[in-house]
Amino acid sequence: MQKTYIITGATSGIGKSLLEVFVKGNIVFAGYRNEKYAEKLEQTGAIPFYIDMEKKDTIAQAAAFIKSKTEKIDTLINVAGCVVAGVMEKLPVDNIRKQFEVNTFSHLDFTQRLLPLLNDAKVINISSMASFGIFPFVAPYCASKRALDILFNAMAVESGLKVVSVKPGVIATPLWDKSIELNKDAISNCRDYDKEMKYMVANARKNGKEGLSVNRVANLIVKIDGMKNPKPSYTIGFDAKIAEIVSKLPQSCINKIVKQGIKSKISSVK
Repeated sequence: MQKTYIITGATSGIGKSLLEVFVKGNIVFAGYRNEKYAEKLEQTGAIPFYIDMEKKDTIAQAAAFIKSKTEKIDTLINVAGCVVAGVMEKLPVDNIRKQFEVNTFSHLDFTQRLLPLLNDAKVINISSMASFGIFPFVAPYCASKRALDILFNAMAVESGLKVVSVKPGVIATPLWDKSIELNKDAISNCRDYDKEMKYMVANARKNGKEGLSVNRVANLIVKIDGMKNPKPSYTIGFDAKIAEIVSKLPQSCINKIVKQGIKSKISSVK
């Protein structure tokens, strides 16, 4: 049976992988921000729509466009996101606002606008193991993903909407290289944290090549989409499962483990 899907962030990473799966025999609305992808998305058989998660007017326009084209959505998959990194004592608060705007508020806004079409639908959010909140130097990212989970879980409890949070570990996606470029000013201005920032950059580049395959995450989402009553949350990846376990420890223990881990990682940085 043909289904209707909405995928934000459909031009790379998890979103692109999901598009390639769901576009076969289904109606897929594929979100893009860079105009160069519009024609490519159309060629796949998808219906492209422009959306910039930092611009409220484009979120409203995207929702209006979708509502003008269909009367029902079977699955909404909120994928789009970014990573704001740096040292909390030095990070401009506007950078943190940007993080929440892109990773949290935009998805909530978009979903609320599509609610009339979401009867009996699933909303699948790409969260992260970062939502367990134990990682330093990417605190805004962790907080934005935790907030995403909390707000959407509340919506599920209050309204009965089927919401699923997928929490992958490190994934090999272009997000990592993009994060280095996005945070270059914050990284270069972190005096007294030079080794930590060098490690973060090197680790980001490594993650972009050696992380979990996007196809593994996409396969899990396809499986969830086929379930009648999926769980509210799924963790995928060994590192994500470890993060989940560690997050249940007392905060003082978590802090000691994290501090020791960072100290060990940067000890070899020159």
